[in-house]
Amino acid sequence: MQKIVANLWFDGRIEEALELYTSLLPDSRVLNITRYGEAGPGPAGEIMFADFELAGQAFTIINGNSFFKPNAAFSLCINCDDQAEVDRLWEALTSNGGAESQCGWLTDRFGVSWQITPTRLGEMMSSGDAAAVARVTDAFLKMKKLDIAELERAFRDE
Repeated sequence: MQKIVANLWFDGRIEEALELYTSLLPDSRVLNITRYGEAGPGPAGEIMFADFELAGQAFTIINGNSFFKPNAAFSLCINCDDQAEVDRLWEALTSNGGAESQCGWLTDRFGVSWQITPTRLGEMMSSGDAAAVARVTDAFLKMKKLDIAELERAFRDE
């Protein structure tokens, strides 16, 4: 059992979120669903909370109410192996009401913030070459979805 589990607060649409989130990455699945009963406090049969995994990482999602809203102070970061993975995840998470932000960040249709980050970016940023890091930083600050080829060109000063 994972010692620390992130808990996402939602105001409805949990089934839709679970379907999207568990479709994104291998080793993702719904583990448990608890529904409201006749006594409430939500509508009988609606999901109260659920436990699920994304890429083996445990999460809980709770159907609270509109009191708490998601914001970019908490985001989920997916480290991507290549541009195809960046593109696939970006499309899946921005479709149907999601929104692009800057520097590889986006907000999905439920208001949850994500960072879709190529692992190569971390390698470039920790290279120890201050000039290359500055060029890469300048390049990604101008991007919404990160473009690995463009970041590589900036890194090599091309």
